[in-house]
Amino acid sequence: MARSVVAIVGRPNVGKSTLFNKLIGERRSIVEDVPGVTRDRIYGECEWRGRRFLVIDTGGIEPQSNDVILSQMRDQAQIAIDTADVIIFMCDIRAGLLADDRDIAVMLKKSGKPIVLAVNKADRVGDLPYEFYEFYELGFENEPIALSSLHGSGSGDVLDAVMEALPPEAEEATDEDVINVAVIGKPNAGKSSIINKMLGANRLIVSNIAGTTRDAVDTLLENEYGKFNLIDTAGIRRSSKIEDRIEKFSVLRAKMAVERADVCLIMIDAVEGITEQDEKIAGIAHEAGKASIVVVNKWDAVEKDNSTTNEYTKKITTALSYMSYAPLVFVSALTGQRLKNIFEQITYVHNQSKTRISTGMLNELLNAAMEKCQPPSDRGKRLKIYYVTQSSVAPPTFVFFCNSIELFHFSYQRYLENCFRETFGFRGTPIRIVIKQRGDKE
Repeated sequence: MARSVVAIVGRPNVGKSTLFNKLIGERRSIVEDVPGVTRDRIYGECEWRGRRFLVIDTGGIEPQSNDVILSQMRDQAQIAIDTADVIIFMCDIRAGLLADDRDIAVMLKKSGKPIVLAVNKADRVGDLPYEFYEFYELGFENEPIALSSLHGSGSGDVLDAVMEALPPEAEEATDEDVINVAVIGKPNAGKSSIINKMLGANRLIVSNIAGTTRDAVDTLLENEYGKFNLIDTAGIRRSSKIEDRIEKFSVLRAKMAVERADVCLIMIDAVEGITEQDEKIAGIAHEAGKASIVVVNKWDAVEKDNSTTNEYTKKITTALSYMSYAPLVFVSALTGQRLKNIFEQITYVHNQSKTRISTGMLNELLNAAMEKCQPPSDRGKRLKIYYVTQSSVAPPTFVFFCNSIELFHFSYQRYLENCFRETFGFRGTPIRIVIKQRGDKE
């Protein structure tokens, strides 16, 4: 995309996520008064003075830390710095100018990018406190800007400074053909790893510590199969195991990511096998009406014989009987085995979910299906289906007009759905059936 990029960086807990949410106009980044809540780079769109640009929220930088997660957060922030056209460097007036702020300032100066220094938590009305002027010591070309990301005061000044520093606006590409793909599953199922392998780069933090990803993270990718927005999500645990308030927000973000996705990749750990929690997670995508693919990861770690794949397929098909339409792909995020199959399947099931059938063809098939298997009756009254029409796509939704909703049993609905699938496909997508009662027709 030709859109300009602005990165927000700084130490942990200086208010980066609060400012990010304020700039994009929605609560996408998790905000909690605990250092290290934001770990990966979070993307959002901001509009100011008639111009749109992308904003990146980053994890807090701790320059001297050797902690495995914090060091990866530092790497992620560096990638955001390298990607950005302008950098908003946030400091905390209450904490004062710290050694870590000085170290980050050195890192930013080396980047050669325009820097907007925003001194946050300057909530006082009137003259600025003496502590504000300490930040001139960082030696940036532009003067520091007093900001309260919580209340919004000063955010306009920050955006004005960003606009002055942005390069001339380039022509933007259309996003109409981008497929949004949410990767969902239990913690530690390999969601981030598989996205990194797809991208061919360490775009997301990967570790074997369950719960590493806390926000839903968007990454744009274009390859020979098309354009994709890959959404990495937090692992969804059983509700009884969610005690941490931050993790509750993370699970909510994962469910919201499903809502804005076109296609869901449901990650299953091949070593652990399909579990009750996997069934519930798959149900989230099914109930949301999303085209879905079941991805069995870590397939390289499973001992196999001639019947292993068939046995796994049977177990998953039985456990996910309500979404037998979803194709099954066995992959390895570690080795990259069959990852190309995933892109092919994403494009295929997305197109299937967008399929629209003419009313004439639908009713021709409906009449043939009713001749083959007569509609049910009760106490001498038989179900009459007058006609069917498709009302929408993604998921394909069909409205049946009949004489009695009570007589239109679920089993007959399933029969007609199967007839539609046999004739028109709809592989990988749920089908919605709406029944409307018209009364007896003359």
